[in-house]
Amino acid sequence: MKSKVHIFYWILRLVAAFIMLQTLFFKFTGAPESIFIFETVGLEPFGRYSSGIAELVASILLLIPRTTWLGALIALGVMAGAIISHLTVLGIVVQDDGGTLFVMALIVFISSAILLWANRGDIPVIGSSLKPQSD
Repeated sequence: MKSKVHIFYWILRLVAAFIMLQTLFFKFTGAPESIFIFETVGLEPFGRYSSGIAELVASILLLIPRTTWLGALIALGVMAGAIISHLTVLGIVVQDDGGTLFVMALIVFISSAILLWANRGDIPVIGSSLKPQSD
């Protein structure tokens, strides 16, 4: 039987990956809202495509237990950029979305931060020094 904590971490992985994966269609097909966002921050089209690729890679890595830490780290970076863009240039509400994109970025950021912390021992080179010491 799986522990509740293990199930919780899998839920975080699935939620973060699902959110990032469902936005890829809009980024890669050039949906007007995506183009607006990246034009507003001055990164259209390179930023739209590169963030989409980064989110795809992060989603895949999150779902592989050995690479969850790396997926979480990449997702943290991409979502930090999204959150900063919302707070400085875009605003919380983008094109009458009610703040949905901002909230989704926060959910992925928080989920990824928890997953990175939970999997910190798997990080090559420094991971063994980050593991909690047992008594």
